[in-house]
Amino acid sequence: MAQYTPPLRDMQFLMHEVLNVVEELKALPAHADIDADTINAILEEGGKFASQVIFPINQSGDEEGCTLNKATHEVTAPKGFKEAYAQYVEAGWPSLGCDPAYGGQGLPSVVNQCFYEMLNSANQAWTMYPGLSHGAYEALHAHGTDAQKQTYLPKLTSGVWTGTMCLTEPHCGTDLGLLRTKAEPVGDGTYKINGAKIFISAGEHDMAENIVHLVLARLPDAPAGSKGISLFVVPKFHVKADGSVGERNGIFCAGLEHKMGIHGNATAQLVLENAVGTLVGQPNKGLAAMFVMMNAARLGVGMQSLGLTEVAYQNAVAYAKDRIQMRSLSGVKAPDKPADPIIVHPDVRKMLLTARAYAEGGRALAMWTTLQLDKELGSDDEDVRKECGELVALITPIIKAFLTDNGWIATSHCMQVFGGHGFIKEWGMEQYVRDARINMIYEGTNTIQSLDLLGRKVLGDNGAKLKKFGKIVQAFVEDEGTNEAMQEFINPLADLGEKLTKLTTELGMKAFGNQDEVGAAAVDYLRVAGHLVFAYFWARMAKVALEKQASGDPFYKAKLATARFYFAKLLPETASLIRTARAGLAPLMEMEEALF
Repeated sequence: MAQYTPPLRDMQFLMHEVLNVVEELKALPAHADIDADTINAILEEGGKFASQVIFPINQSGDEEGCTLNKATHEVTAPKGFKEAYAQYVEAGWPSLGCDPAYGGQGLPSVVNQCFYEMLNSANQAWTMYPGLSHGAYEALHAHGTDAQKQTYLPKLTSGVWTGTMCLTEPHCGTDLGLLRTKAEPVGDGTYKINGAKIFISAGEHDMAENIVHLVLARLPDAPAGSKGISLFVVPKFHVKADGSVGERNGIFCAGLEHKMGIHGNATAQLVLENAVGTLVGQPNKGLAAMFVMMNAARLGVGMQSLGLTEVAYQNAVAYAKDRIQMRSLSGVKAPDKPADPIIVHPDVRKMLLTARAYAEGGRALAMWTTLQLDKELGSDDEDVRKECGELVALITPIIKAFLTDNGWIATSHCMQVFGGHGFIKEWGMEQYVRDARINMIYEGTNTIQSLDLLGRKVLGDNGAKLKKFGKIVQAFVEDEGTNEAMQEFINPLADLGEKLTKLTTELGMKAFGNQDEVGAAAVDYLRVAGHLVFAYFWARMAKVALEKQASGDPFYKAKLATARFYFAKLLPETASLIRTARAGLAPLMEMEEALF
C-alpha cells in the first residue's frame, strides 16, 4: 500500500538554483563537459529504476528475508532481488561514478549521491548490496596494487562482482584494536587468513558471481592495538589468471543475524579458514586504507536515513489528506464529509513538517558535501582540494549522525500520523521505523561520530576546520545582513553561530582538565552543529524561494513555509542542547557503579 515518487523537482532546485552545481563542476577538468540536461536525464531514469523496479519488492523482501542453506553456506536473497540487480547491472548503474579507466562513466559524486538517495527511499535493504560494493571499489582504487586494481576494479565497476567490508568480530565492535583475525604469509605474495567476522552486510548472497571481501587482520609480528592492523582483499571465489571465477575460497557464511530491520539484506557471520588473500596497502596500515571505505559508508548511511525520511514523509502526507478523524478545533474544514481530514490538525502538521524539513535540509547538506568531495578529488588547484577535503572531513560525522537521528525522529513521526494503522505491517510504515533504527548504530554509532566531530575534527585542530565552515556562514550572513526580507532567517543563523563558537571554547577549556568532558558533551554538541549547518542551508534555500515566489510556482511557497517552520519549531532545540552540553560530566559520574 506504500507509494514513492522520486523528489526530482527538489533535487533540481538544489542543483541548479541554490548550489549552482553545473558551474562548480565545469571548473573541474574531469567534468568540464557536464550540463544540466544530462544530470536531469540521468536522475529521471534513476528515479524510474528506484520507483518501478526495486520499490515494489521492498515490503515483500522485508517479509521474506534472506535464507541460509547451512549445508552449502549459500544465501538466497528475497524473491526479485537477484532479478532487479541484473537489471541494475545491465543498465550500467554501478559504473555511474566510477573511473573510466576501469569501465566507469566518471560522473560526479553529487549525481551518484542523488541516485542513491532515491534507491534508499525505494529499498534500503536492496541498496546495501551495490552500496557496499562502491565502498570496496573506492578503497581498492585508493590503496590497491596495480594487480589488484586490474583484477577487481573492472568487475566492481560493472557490478558483476559485489564487495563488503569485514571489520567487526564477536568480541569487538568499534574498538578494532581488539580484533584477533590472523593473516599468515605464504611466501608467494598471498596470505592465509583465519578468524571470524560478524555483522557483515551483504556478506553472502546469490546476486553476483563473486563477492570481494575487504578483511582486517593481524600479521604475525604486528604490534598490539590499532597500529597492528592490516587490510586484505579476500574473494569469495578465487580469481583465475584470465579474470574468471575459480574454486571457492576459505571464507563462508556460518549464520545470518536475526535483525529488527533491513531483513532483505544478508547480515552475515563469516568464518575464514585458511582463506587466501592479498595485502592492500602497507603492512600494519590497514585502518588508513579501510577508512576510505568507512568514510564512504558513513556518507552512505546518511543517505539511507535521508531516503527513509523522504519516503516516510510522502506516505504520511498521502494518508493525512485521505484519513478523516474529528473536526478541526477552529471549525469544520470539510463540510461535505462526516469528519475533517487529519491534515487540518496542528500536531499532525507538526509531525509532517518535521519530516519534510529534515528531508529537504538533509538533501541540501548531502548534495553540498558531495559537491565538495567532487572538488577535493577533481580540482587542479591544490588549495581547493585541501580546503574541500577538510570541509568534507568536518561534515562527514554530522551527515552520519544528524541525518540518522533525524531519520529516526521523522519515520517515528510519520508512523504516528497513521495512528493504529501505522503499527500494522500492511501499511509499510513500521518497516521504515525498523529499517531507520540501524542507521544510528552501524558504521560507528552516533556517539562515536560525536566524539569524532568534537574530539578530532574540532578540538583536535583547535577549531581550524570549524572556522572554515564558519567563514562560509559568516560571508552569507554579511551578504544578506541588510536584506530585510531575510532577517527572520539570518538573525537566528548568526546567533547560533556565535553560541556554537562560545560553546566550543568552553568545552575545549574543560577538556584540558578532564578529557571525559568531551564524552559528556559530544552528542549534544554534534546536534547543535547539525542545526547550524541545516540553518545555513535552509537560509540559502529561503533566499532563492523569496526571490522567485512572485513567479506563482507553489514550489517556492511551500519551500518558504517549510523554512519558516524549521526556524520556528526545530532550530530552538539548540537552546536546551547547549544547556545540557554545558552541564558537563559531574551529573553523569556522580552515581557510583554499584548503585546502577
